[in-house]
Amino acid sequence: MLQYLTVPVTAFQQNCSIVWCDATRRAAVIDPGGELPRLRAEVRRLGLTLEAIWLTHAHIDHAGGTAQLAREDALPIIGPHAADQFWIDGLAQQSRMFGFPPSEPFTPTRWLCPGGVDDRVTLGDCELEVRHCPGHTPGHVVFVSREAQRAFVGDVLFAGGIGRTDFPLGDHDTLVAAIRTQLWPLGDDIVFIPGHGPESSFGRERRHNPYVRDV
Repeated sequence: MLQYLTVPVTAFQQNCSIVWCDATRRAAVIDPGGELPRLRAEVRRLGLTLEAIWLTHAHIDHAGGTAQLAREDALPIIGPHAADQFWIDGLAQQSRMFGFPPSEPFTPTRWLCPGGVDDRVTLGDCELEVRHCPGHTPGHVVFVSREAQRAFVGDVLFAGGIGRTDFPLGDHDTLVAAIRTQLWPLGDDIVFIPGHGPESSFGRERRHNPYVRDV
């Protein structure tokens, strides 16, 4: 069974998630935006073997620590979709703009959802679906564990809100369509871990979220 720990990092309180297979103790870190010593300490405390970095998208608060962590811990970088390459290329500029520690670009070991089609990642005995959900950024992806009934959605969807679409190549209509076509069909019982703020469920957001609720 997939397990996870949410660790808010950076001044933006970005929900970095350490995820692992309970049977094998193999782990990945989703969106290591920063505070790498803290993340490593949690991995050690949990007795895990960190094997990969998974990225939902390449904004600085989600990807700022990626290059350093990959280099120092010899980890593959999995994701996001290749449409976020320009955000990766601009990480140094993003870090200066938002007052983050220096960050650097990188080349993912594996892009996800080539051509926008569904993809999968594995971790020990656990398999997660990957879905391309553009709109906040063009290359945004989400990770879904049907077994655990959990989805790691980055900045696509929040409790009571949705991601910003005023950044370069963001698009409100595209984001709303991605939520309704890629997330809602997964079922109301899926609990999602957003990039910021508290967890919620798809069913709760379908009923109450003013941006994407059913009408």
